[in-house]
Amino acid sequence: VQLQASGGGLVQPGGSLRVSCALLPRTFGTYPMGWFRQAPGKEREFVATISRTGRRILYTDTVKGRFAISRDNAKNTVDLQMNSLKPEDTAVYYCAAVNSARNEYASRDRADYDFWGQGTQVTVSS
Repeated sequence: VQLQASGGGLVQPGGSLRVSCALLPRTFGTYPMGWFRQAPGKEREFVATISRTGRRILYTDTVKGRFAISRDNAKNTVDLQMNSLKPEDTAVYYCAAVNSARNEYASRDRADYDFWGQGTQVTVSS
């Protein structure tokens, strides 16, 4: 299983950015997926997660109301739409997947995730 993240970049405070993650091969099956981020000098932290069905979604408090996670199981992709971005959102964003067949499983704990993408840089700066 390979996770391929894309869509990072530089954006001004208050702007929007969308990062995407593709699970390859696309026919492999669906998993609970999550986004984490790591800023320089800090530990990797949970951002958002979505269950296999998409019915269960969790966010960290600092992004609630600004970020939205979604998935397209036909394409085996998970997106993170980030709005009202702040400089403190600057980090490398990683997508991850849990090797679980439970439909509504969703976890905030990075130790539960079995597969990780390579990360994509998001920089919020004027």
